Amino acid sequence: MHNIQIAAGQIVQQVLTDGRNLNQVLEESLRKKSVWTPAQRAALQDLSYGTLRFYGQLRAILSLLLHKPMLDQRIYYVLLVALYQLQYSKAAQHAVVDHAVRSAQMLNVKVSGLVNAILRNFLRGRDALLEQAAQNAEGKYSYPQWWIDELNAQYGERAAAILEAGNRHPPMTLRVNRRRNTSADYQMQLTQQNLPSRVIAPDALLLDKPVPVDRLPGFFDGMVSIQDAGAQYAASLLDVRDGMRVLDACAAPGGKTAHILERASVAMVAVDKDANRLQRVAENLQRLKLTAQLVVGDAAQPDAWWDGIPFQRILADVPCSASGVVRRHPDIKWLRRSSDISGFSAQQLDILHALWRLLAQDGKLLYATCSVFHQENELVVASFLAQQPDARRLPVTLPGGTEGQLLPDDQHDGFFYALLQKII
Repeated sequence: MHNIQIAAGQIVQQVLTDGRNLNQVLEESLRKKSVWTPAQRAALQDLSYGTLRFYGQLRAILSLLLHKPMLDQRIYYVLLVALYQLQYSKAAQHAVVDHAVRSAQMLNVKVSGLVNAILRNFLRGRDALLEQAAQNAEGKYSYPQWWIDELNAQYGERAAAILEAGNRHPPMTLRVNRRRNTSADYQMQLTQQNLPSRVIAPDALLLDKPVPVDRLPGFFDGMVSIQDAGAQYAASLLDVRDGMRVLDACAAPGGKTAHILERASVAMVAVDKDANRLQRVAENLQRLKLTAQLVVGDAAQPDAWWDGIPFQRILADVPCSASGVVRRHPDIKWLRRSSDISGFSAQQLDILHALWRLLAQDGKLLYATCSVFHQENELVVASFLAQQPDARRLPVTLPGGTEGQLLPDDQHDGFFYALLQKII
């Protein structure tokens, strides 16, 4: 276990100090540990994700326990991982402390006694330390202060629930391939495999507990996919019908592309600027036995790849802060900066204007983000409508009666949708 603590500490350190993507660093680390068991690999993922998820709180607690700065940063991050285990895991407390001391002995034997003292002091004064750490907003919510301030300004009393939802483990939701089965029939198959679930949208089944995909009946035969319920609303909102020409302008990894093709027989063009990520679209479509024209291209510069034939429907699932999906990507909270949001909004507006030329008369474009920040959502759409006289916004219906903005909860992540029509 002590090797796992060290490895998790190294991953967290690379994310926080080098600004690297958590998934990439974790994948690199796991490649070097091919002899590890599945349980060890799962533990490394949990410790890495969990420590970053609650980094604000853990950092605040550790600052209360340290009487002077920790010079060896490797030990600092092992301590963060150990604190996460003591507070949030089911591991035996004495085992966590013992493994952390052994980890310290491997890295810097001079501080192993200090590691032991810090962790035992936490256990002795846990309640008081948690209360003291929560006096600071970052220590209470485990988000950067600017993020907390932004949500408070936008959502008022609802902000706390949004922050808390982002710190919970994400739900595992399935999208049933309606070309192959119905949600009711597939739910019955899950029940037969002792996998309880409930229907939360026409094609969406929420599992009571996450499971590996190889436990899902027919997954590798294209019967079902993994897709958050919030993301599944895109296909229905776009109002696609058989025979249409459809563009998914920022397609990777292909969940929405595939869902549209499962719902209607259309001529689909899926574009993404990243050739490697576009390969994931190809793999998803192959598993689902679906077909689309895949194009490497920049949605903001369609003249380089568009053939001049208009599209009746366009999905613009644009790059964004991903502030609505932080429970799946906890590193985002600590890698984003407040100044990034204005950059995203400018890019989003550029993409909207560029794609609008590709839309047929009376056609519809669905603007989508996985963000909860107004600057990327309502403000971008308002700016576009003010500059585009032949565009009008159509109403959309989402759970809870919200107009466009889905906030993260126990059933779905945070998403925003705006449906725009080109006026004849």
